[in-house]
Amino acid sequence: MKNKILRFNDLVYLTCIWTSGISVLIMSLIVPWGIFTRYVLGTGSPWPEPVAVMLMVVFTFFGASAAYRARAHIAVAMVTERLPKKLQGPLASVIDVLMLIVALFTLIYGAKLCLETMNQVIGQLPWMPVGVTYLPVPLGGLTTLIFVLEHMFFGQQGNRAVVTFDHEKKEGVV
Repeated sequence: MKNKILRFNDLVYLTCIWTSGISVLIMSLIVPWGIFTRYVLGTGSPWPEPVAVMLMVVFTFFGASAAYRARAHIAVAMVTERLPKKLQGPLASVIDVLMLIVALFTLIYGAKLCLETMNQVIGQLPWMPVGVTYLPVPLGGLTTLIFVLEHMFFGQQGNRAVVTFDHEKKEGVV
């Protein structure tokens, strides 16, 4: 059962990584388009800025979730690694509980925000409900919640093959 859960979480992790990466890629393509239309063509496109902001929200929430699982999030590791070994365990448990609270808050109140703004539209994108633009908030909270529970029940998973980089494996760092 544990292996099935961890494999499922590997897929969730990869989905977060790919979603974040594709968001950054698309952002890096549409922002220059907005600049080109504004300064070269003399008339700005109305959609690049709100789309770039939405993609940044996607990148932020899914990237932070993946970073938590990989133990690459600076706030998670910075304090605990500098304390004496006997304090690291209890503090790690406190951090897990606090992260659980943050993930639940983001999931619950992000979902409420989505539902409450679903009848509003974005001025530059009148076909898109505002609630859809906020979907990365509860979904990022859900993926973070999954990874926090994984860490609490199965321990740190930052050394799994799906999380580590290929060059680290070849060099024997991991």
